Amino acid sequence: MGKVSYGIVSTAQVAPRFIEGVRLAGNGEIVAVSSRSLETAKSFAETHNIPQAYASLSSMLANPSIDVIYIPTINKDHYKCAKKALLARKHVLVEKPFTLTYAEARELFDLAYRKNLFLMEAQKSLFIPMTKLVKETIASGELGDIISVSSITAYPNIDHISWFGDLSAGGGAVHFMAPYALSYLQYIFDSKIEKAGGLANFPKGQSDSQSKILLQLENGVMVDIFLTTHLKLPHKMTICGTKGTLEIPSFWKTTVATLIHKDGSRKLLEAPMASDFASEAYHVSQMVSEGAQTSPIMTPQITLLTTKIIEDLYNSWGKRAYHSSAI
Repeated sequence: MGKVSYGIVSTAQVAPRFIEGVRLAGNGEIVAVSSRSLETAKSFAETHNIPQAYASLSSMLANPSIDVIYIPTINKDHYKCAKKALLARKHVLVEKPFTLTYAEARELFDLAYRKNLFLMEAQKSLFIPMTKLVKETIASGELGDIISVSSITAYPNIDHISWFGDLSAGGGAVHFMAPYALSYLQYIFDSKIEKAGGLANFPKGQSDSQSKILLQLENGVMVDIFLTTHLKLPHKMTICGTKGTLEIPSFWKTTVATLIHKDGSRKLLEAPMASDFASEAYHVSQMVSEGAQTSPIMTPQITLLTTKIIEDLYNSWGKRAYHSSAI
């Protein structure tokens, strides 16, 4: 099999970075893009050297040369677009949050299984080189027994996302930021999240602007996650063990981390990369080439549990975020 071919749904801000990642990975190629406006799709295609542009997802899905559909649309449309692509017998990569409800996520994985198609949530944090190094460091015992994890993600400039304040559209700090940490933690510790709870601020008539989430993993590790759009703070995850602490800045895209031993000595961990999307793109193309239906790294189990926790959090706050509808 030659290079795996991708069609991109929408001209979202993240799309150019994904395109770069696919091209750097080398085993895939971008062959098409769709938008609600043909003019917009053509302009985007010309700017990013994409051969074909379409005015709708339906017309792009009719192209038999496309193997994988990448979906970075507005959050509420993830389920609808993914289902449509799977029914058209295309493999699918869906940006986080995968869907807004557990039932939708379960339905998509079941459909992909029945159709013998590959389906994965796009979660680049699990694939960057530093994540492998973090996972190895934890497993080596150099940090000792892991006791707690603290994570801060702060985006005070969120106004460029026009629908961020609309919970029904999939807006909100938890929808946008929590999937990274919830997926990452399950992966680096090889442990499910056993308990989850939290608090959130909801400005009048809007989605959550910040939240504090508390978790306990099955391995006993305690976690606190702070997500905010009100403060400009450094993005940082801190993993505390009995022998030392690991500080990871912007864990979803970093090339460095610092290990601080109990005696105060420090060790710099480095894992260079050309793009934070390249390793994920390579993995997806490889899985599709091998005929896999799911990823052994970003597994359906991680996605399903993450989706359920986020949905349960919103329900616990009296905010039913989304009512699904048929295509």
